[in-house]
Amino acid sequence: MGFIRSTALGLHMVLAACGPHASDSSSADQGSQPERARARMVEQQLRARGIHDESVLRVMGRLPRELFVLPDLRPQAYDDNPLPIGHEQTISQPYIVAYMTEALRPTATQKVLEIGTGSGYQAAVLASIVREVYTIEIIAELSARAERTFTELGIQNVHVRVGDGYAGWPEAQPFDGIVVTAAPDHVPQPLVDQLAVGGRMVIPVGTGIQELLVIDKTPGGVLRRSVLDVRFVPLVRR
Repeated sequence: MGFIRSTALGLHMVLAACGPHASDSSSADQGSQPERARARMVEQQLRARGIHDESVLRVMGRLPRELFVLPDLRPQAYDDNPLPIGHEQTISQPYIVAYMTEALRPTATQKVLEIGTGSGYQAAVLASIVREVYTIEIIAELSARAERTFTELGIQNVHVRVGDGYAGWPEAQPFDGIVVTAAPDHVPQPLVDQLAVGGRMVIPVGTGIQELLVIDKTPGGVLRRSVLDVRFVPLVRR
């Protein structure tokens, strides 16, 4: 549900559709302040810091992040930090959204599970690249708000559920990718079980300062590596 920016870590308009085959053509409002802010975000916060996946850069350069934040915070939508979205949750810093999306290695044929819908921004980014996104949010009000935003943007390949993300979405398994946007104190085994062989999970784990783990499920077993120190809100459970 969100990344909490920590300087100590050194982590240096509306789309008609946001599906994986949406058009890349510029909007008529290209000269607007949000459009310019998105372009600066892509160049200064993402590309300059090592995000290289062009599909991720392209999507984040056109997706209106301002629609995923609270109305009074929209002027800050493209700032280099997370923002509160209510219910003690946040929308993650743009860099960390891009980093986690790129780390997942998304492709147009994949089915991806997200744990922690939050504002819906991470799910919308993924939905613009992959075939289907299944996203779970434990806070009903946030889930409903995200669904309204998806509808406003014409996003039709996101499936939303209110529930405990620790248990995953067993009926829709296996998933080619799983991204977790809130930190449990350990890797939930149900998520490992629901990951397809050949699939990848990106998940923050721990309390306080946490590790961002990349977990690959191979025919020979599960491999995990730590790629970044992060601070996420805790994974809320029932």
